[in-house]
Formats: sequence, structure tokens, C-alpha cells
Amino acid sequence: MTSRSHSYFHRALMAPRWVSDGSLSGIAELTSFLYLGRGSVASNRTLLLTKGITCIINATIEIPNFNWPHFEYVKVPLSDMPHTPISLYFDSVADKIHSIAKKHGATLVHCAAGVSRSASLCIAYLMKYHKVSLLEAYNWVKTRRPIIRPNIGFWRQLIEYERKLYGRCTVKFVHTPYGVFPDVYAKERRHLPYCCKNIWINPPEKPEQEPITRSEDAGKSRHRRRVKWIN
Repeated sequence: MTSRSHSYFHRALMAPRWVSDGSLSGIAELTSFLYLGRGSVASNRTLLLTKGITCIINATIEIPNFNWPHFEYVKVPLSDMPHTPISLYFDSVADKIHSIAKKHGATLVHCAAGVSRSASLCIAYLMKYHKVSLLEAYNWVKTRRPIIRPNIGFWRQLIEYERKLYGRCTVKFVHTPYGVFPDVYAKERRHLPYCCKNIWINPPEKPEQEPITRSEDAGKSRHRRRVKWIN
């Protein structure tokens, strides 16, 4: 990446743009040659051709490729679970996106919802080929597709990938009464007691429930239950 494009990348990170509803539910343009979307986008041939997409990376087990002519398909069999070794594909997927761009093509990376698996692969690509930190890559993708939520296992692997590439760690895990999760999620959630159930797309474990307690006044007693994600 040239110094000029690297400078542009950082300026864009500092000035997030408004994102339309279409980017929330369908497809988001991350760069002029990289798109992130949900599985249904891969079935819209007209949209793919309009965007100039020539390569489709399917980061799921459950969605088959359409195998239309004039498109190159890459299957990356991943489940959206914390224990899935997605890091095994970081380099190969990033290299593929880069090679397609060099041929003046464009790549769509999709999973089922365009939230966890495909987002993680795009973040890894940006780190490797755009020479940015994990935090910068995450912010870049989230600005263009606000619903992204890599699961906790993918975050651990992205953090390790950043350490491998640059010997540093710009995203860290934080401990709260409601669980352990990336600090970028903590910054986005101010009222954890009310929304912690929405933090994870896939929780690392089933929630462990503490014993139910009752107030001393039986007439006004209410059940209280606290849920903690176990790392």
C-alpha cells in the first residue's frame, strides 16, 4: 500500500460517513474492490454485476455456492462458533482478495448474516494489506457496516493475528460483572445490565446462573437473577 493511500485510509477512519439502511441489511463497500455482505447478496446476480464483483468468498458451511459463470467462487467452511479456527484462513483469504484487486476485480466476502465470520476475514485482510491496527480495521468496517459483531473466539484470533503481524495489541479484553469481552464492545455499550445479552452473536458458553435471591419482604419479593458469560 502506498503512503498516499495509507494516508487516505487514516483520514477516512477519522471521518466516518453516514451509512444507509441498505448497508445495514445487505452489502457494504469496504474499499473499491472489497464488499462485505450477508448470504442473500450472493444470490443477487444483477447486484453483483453492478458492483463489478468477480470473486465471491463464501465463509459458511451451510450456504452453497451458486456457481454462476463469470464469477470465481472460494469456499471457506466456517461455523460461527468461538472455537472455530478462523485464523487458519486469515492469510489465504487476504491473499486472494489482494490478488483479485491486482487484476482490477472486486471481491464479495459473505457469511449468513455478514456479521461475524465474513467481518472477521475482512478485518484480517485490512490489517495485513492496508497496514493498519486491529482497532483501526474494526472501526473502518464497523463504520460501513454497523451491525458487525465478531464472536469472542474470533476476537481472540484477530488479536493474536495483530500480535503476529505487528507485535502489538490494540484491542484488549475487559472484565465486568457481566462477562469478559473486547474493550471496543464496552465502549459501545453504556448500560451493560440491560443489553449484555445482545453483546455476543455466539456466547462463549451457556450462561451460568447464580442462585435466585428473594427480598426479605415476601409480599414484595421479586426474583433477581444475574447472568455471567463464562470465558
